[in-house]
Amino acid sequence: MRNRKGDLLWALVLLVWILILVIPSARTAFIGATEAHPYIGGFVKFAILATMGDLLGARILNKSWVIPRGFVAKACVWGVLGMAITLVFTVYNAGAAAAMAAGRLPFAGNKFALAFFTSFIMNVTFGPMLYMYHKYGDLLVETRIEKVKYTVKYFVDKIDWYTIVGFSWLKTCLLIWVPLHTIVFLLPAQYRVLASAFLSILLGVLVALTKLKSQAAKNAENKA
Repeated sequence: MRNRKGDLLWALVLLVWILILVIPSARTAFIGATEAHPYIGGFVKFAILATMGDLLGARILNKSWVIPRGFVAKACVWGVLGMAITLVFTVYNAGAAAAMAAGRLPFAGNKFALAFFTSFIMNVTFGPMLYMYHKYGDLLVETRIEKVKYTVKYFVDKIDWYTIVGFSWLKTCLLIWVPLHTIVFLLPAQYRVLASAFLSILLGVLVALTKLKSQAAKNAENKA
């Protein structure tokens, strides 16, 4: 796909999402539909927006638009994760509220504290596993394309554990997702999953920048 055409197409899809939220009638219809069918809504939001993040990340990394192998299947992986996130948001938010009411956490009744505790607990427990579920799903799609037998060893060997632990878990989950999801949990409940799906675009950019940094470091080592 030519870069300019791809840039315009990606921007057009993002514009459509923005218009859905900006136009009152469209926003009301969209929110109503996703509230009536939350899991389908979570699937659609993440399948589209998180995939857009992956495509943008690949655009940054490769300097051109590349449609990955198993594009539709990988979008479905994001969709399934979106369904899980739809459930998890409710569970963690209600759990943090219950813990505050029971005196297990301080500042009962404070909305900001509830948002922070929800975000922090979620991102230090479910957050790291979300990265693994996504990686597992992508590798599963790739094994089907390459017709490789999927084993636990294959899965473990394929993962860049240094990046997963050092960057994704210790840096991204704590320094980026905790504050951003604190803001998300300050929003009305009907907007939270959608806001998180929009944030997944940022994830694609972060992954691409990490890979660029890693490539630059390896090139410097090779020259040395």
